[in-house]
Amino acid sequence: MPTASARVPDAAGRFGPYGGRYVPETLIPALEELDQGFRRAWRDPGFRREYRRLLADFVGRPTPLTFAARLSAETGRRIWLKREDLCHTGAHKINNALGQVLLAKRLGKQRIIAETGAGQHGVATATASALLGLRCRIYMGTEDMRRQAVNVYRMRLLGAEVVGVDSGTRTLKDAVNEALRDWVTHVTDTHYCLGTAYGPHPFPVMCREFQSVIGREARRQILAAEGRLPAALLACVGGGSNAIGLFHAFRHDPEVRFFGVEAGGRSLQPGEHAARFAGGKPGVFQGAATWILQDEHGQILGTHSVSAGLDYAAVGPEHAWLRDQGRAEYLHCSDAAALRAFHRLAECEGIIPALESSHALGVLDEVAARLPAEAAIIVNLSGRGDKDVAEVARLEGAMR
Repeated sequence: MPTASARVPDAAGRFGPYGGRYVPETLIPALEELDQGFRRAWRDPGFRREYRRLLADFVGRPTPLTFAARLSAETGRRIWLKREDLCHTGAHKINNALGQVLLAKRLGKQRIIAETGAGQHGVATATASALLGLRCRIYMGTEDMRRQAVNVYRMRLLGAEVVGVDSGTRTLKDAVNEALRDWVTHVTDTHYCLGTAYGPHPFPVMCREFQSVIGREARRQILAAEGRLPAALLACVGGGSNAIGLFHAFRHDPEVRFFGVEAGGRSLQPGEHAARFAGGKPGVFQGAATWILQDEHGQILGTHSVSAGLDYAAVGPEHAWLRDQGRAEYLHCSDAAALRAFHRLAECEGIIPALESSHALGVLDEVAARLPAEAAIIVNLSGRGDKDVAEVARLEGAMR
């Protein structure tokens, strides 16, 4: 059965003032079919059993909770890394993609479409589609295709068609627009595998449930390792799926603090970052009400992040609600600090993190300073950095 908090959002898909469905009428029947289909599947022991089998035998779950000894010595806190970088395909994205594609096949869909920024969701969706025998098309901004060329090739190796989007900022926002246009046109036989805890209902809840395996594992692992709950959870937030996946299992533990980290970019000037809570305000964008980066006329502002996966103008509605409730705190990390953290983890622990995850690591000292000595902190290492090495080398070469 879905967890109790699956009843929040309400039946209309709202987390307080956030969420809902703001889509063309042609998509409402598809969203209703998806909502009902997901609820039935999630109650079906056979579906859950097959999903768990694939997570174990194909994805490689459970992922380890690794004690970061040298980071712990530097911060004076006990730092644990939830190793989503060790999932098949290299990031947490496969948890959601596999669940959605399995559901789409159950609903009789023959075709999968998706959007991607950093490329990890695109790779995960292409992987799940290949495994389950469905056709796949991925939309990706051409700027993101340039900085994530390896992932573009991986998607094509997996049999997906990758369509470059050359409009707007040529990043994730524009890829989402094209994916939505495709879905409106081919709604009967196509499932839109949305990559994060965002979009019209039921996507935020559905993605959260598929990603909640992260937190359930982490909770068991930290209790076994420490004999206590962590003082804090720390995760990067673009749309917010890896963070909500970690947070969800600890939602009834008020002593565990939640910290989400947005992309602070080059500065907090408009167009120079993707920190929605630092520079945005409530509004409606691409299917949901949430906090977004917009000007005084409601026009969506340009965004920037060194990380393609965080370079987005909106944040998942459940994160906006958690912030309003005072349950989660949201910080921001600059490009420069994320790059320093990228090197720090590689040199301290022998792990190269994704640039997305590097944003969480980039505020580790700030979060540690708020906690008692020897407090345990779980950092969600949402992906590995292989995809980012060439871009980091290019950026650092240009900085010299």
